[in-house]
Parts: sequence; C-alpha cells; structure tokens
Amino acid sequence: MRATREGYVEGLLEAGEKDERVIVVDGDVSRSTGTIAFRDKFPNRFFNLGIAEQNMAEYCAGLALTDFIPFYSTYAVFAAGRAWDQIRTSICNMNLNVRIGGAHGGTSVGPDGATHQALEDIAITRVLPNMTVLVPADSNQTRQAVLSSLEIDGPVYIRYGRNPVPELYRRDESVVPGRGRLLREGKHASIIAVGAMVAIALEAAVMLSKKGIEVSVADMVSIKPLDTRLIKQLTDTSELIVTAEDHQITGGLFGAVSEYMSEKCPRRIIPVGVNDRFGCSGTPEEVMAHCGLTAEAIAGKVRTALNN
Repeated sequence: MRATREGYVEGLLEAGEKDERVIVVDGDVSRSTGTIAFRDKFPNRFFNLGIAEQNMAEYCAGLALTDFIPFYSTYAVFAAGRAWDQIRTSICNMNLNVRIGGAHGGTSVGPDGATHQALEDIAITRVLPNMTVLVPADSNQTRQAVLSSLEIDGPVYIRYGRNPVPELYRRDESVVPGRGRLLREGKHASIIAVGAMVAIALEAAVMLSKKGIEVSVADMVSIKPLDTRLIKQLTDTSELIVTAEDHQITGGLFGAVSEYMSEKCPRRIIPVGVNDRFGCSGTPEEVMAHCGLTAEAIAGKVRTALNN
C-alpha cells in the first residue's frame, strides 16, 4: 500500500525530466504534499508562494500565458476552494494549461478535521468550463494522471490523498481523459467508484459474492470528461447502479453519473458518499467509517436495493 501523493510526486519528477517547461508552485506545504522532492531536483523551477492560494492561481495563469506548464499543489480544500474565483476567471475562462494538484482530498487528512477535509472539491471543479477532473485510485494511477496531463489542452484538476491505499494498477497503465476502467464484471448490479473508494468497492464485491451476489466494479478515474460509454455498458447489463466516493454525494461522482443516466439510460442509482455534512477528526479509517464510506456500507446498500 502506498499513498497516492507518492505517485503524484513521482509523476512530477518525471514530468520535470520530460519537459523543462514544467514548474511547481507550492503553498508552504511542500513537506506535507511531498513536492519538496521537486524543489531538491529542480530548484530553479520550484516556487513557494506561501499560504496564498489565490495568488498561486494567478501566478500560474501568468506562467501558462508565457508557455510554461505550472503545477500548483496544496491541500485540495484550499487549492480548489480558496482560489475558486481565480481558477474560474483567470485559468478556466482563458483555457490555460495550469495543473492543480488537490492534495489530501476527502477524508484522507483524518486528524486535521473538517476544515482540512475537501469533500466538495470535485463538485466545484467539474462545474467549470474547460476543466478536466481526474481522481486516481492508487499511486501508480496518480503518477500516470500527472504524466497524461502534459498532453491535455487546458486546465486539469488532479485529486489525490494522504493515507496509503492498495495498489490496483501497474506503473505502465495509462490514464486517458474520458476513459474509466472496468475492474470486475457481475450480473446483479454495478458499482462505479472513484479514488480511495475503488479498492473499498472491490472489497464490497468480494463480500457480496460470498452471498451469491455478483457485481461489476468500475473505476471512474476521469470524472470530467465522463466515460459515458462505460456507464452505458454497465446500465445495459445492470438494473442497479451504485456510486461510491469520498466526497459529498451532491455534485460529485453521483451527480455526474446521475446527470448522464437521467437523460440517456434511466436506471435505479444509489449513492454511497458523504451525505450533506462536514467531516470530523480521527484516523482516516475512523472518519470514513463515521461517514459510511466502507465496504460494509456499499454491500449493505446493494443487498437492500436488490431485495426491494
């Protein structure tokens, strides 16, 4: 098990080797996010602007206008939340090649508490025109998300976590915007998960299999653009869709999938996520359990829905 932030840093180092236009901008948290490794390797392409996220966004917009490829990295709750107006007006409105590293997303910050747990960042970034939103499930996929972002025209938001998660992918498995991954096939229901919830969804699938219920599990790493072909494939074979995310139910993965399904392929859809509340302090595992983000919760919702 490794934290997805480790993959983010690995991707940054490789991106820096690959393209000398890559710049990393930090919000005085480089030891926490791991981007200090980029500073050590490329000291002339690393800038710490202090705890000034709005300034970071504007600074990166300026860098992008001069043909650099800036990555600005800080806690997701501040990267996306505190600088939303600057991201909207200066980055997305001009479709600039700025990459935003939303570190410690969701409940992964655990003891830091509700103020530092980004549970709304997917919603507020995916609603912005021109923005690509990637939420990788493990460290290898995070590394690939960083590298693939070099080929994307326009702004990219990459959300990653702090606590270790199981490694699900090989290092060479690419991340393609608009493409998810089908990890398991079943006939009774389908679980579409994202980020840290992908491994938990696979765990729930094993639990359900022991009860004679076979479910598909898909990783929707690309929330925007959404992999609508994968959703259509799942709805063609399943009467029940369950989404699982370490994020508010409103506006995140559930919102994105529901919006598409309501128009193109109506099916029953049930969310597993944070239900209109803030987080709390505790270990990441304790906070996830408190918010109902567990394999048992997913399996329970599937069983209840199928029984009904």
